[in-house]
Amino acid sequence: MTTTDQQATTTDNHSPARSPKELSPHAAYALLQERPQAVLVDIRSTMEYLFVGHPKGAVHVPWIDEPDWTVNPEFVTEIRKLLLGGATCAPEGPCAPVVLICRSGKRSLEAGKALLAAGLGNVYHVDEGFEGDLDEDHHRSTLGGWRFHGLPWEQC
Repeated sequence: MTTTDQQATTTDNHSPARSPKELSPHAAYALLQERPQAVLVDIRSTMEYLFVGHPKGAVHVPWIDEPDWTVNPEFVTEIRKLLLGGATCAPEGPCAPVVLICRSGKRSLEAGKALLAAGLGNVYHVDEGFEGDLDEDHHRSTLGGWRFHGLPWEQC
């Protein structure tokens, strides 16, 4: 395991928390193509997922959603269900990769930490997210992100 894989931050109780592995949008797409058992999870709100668009093939499990805009208390459970309760985890090896994506990479980082803390081990997040960071005119999808890089996406 590399130093990057072992990155730690300090939580409120001062215990180390592992961070998910960062992937660029292109690296995430490549991982999904190479490892068909991998699951791409769009963790944005329902409104973002439906109206802004989402990567093709992504499963939607919101980390924070309307109406209360609080962290989804069932998030880890819903991800475990996607992994068939861990059935996609080999006894001698890691679970299927879980790749998280949000708007710009910030929420997916936090959601990934929660999954790692709950015992899931093969967690990644798309560092630029779906839309990337804001540019100088406060527009997204001009500096980075899944959509900016021309990767497959759709919207309702």
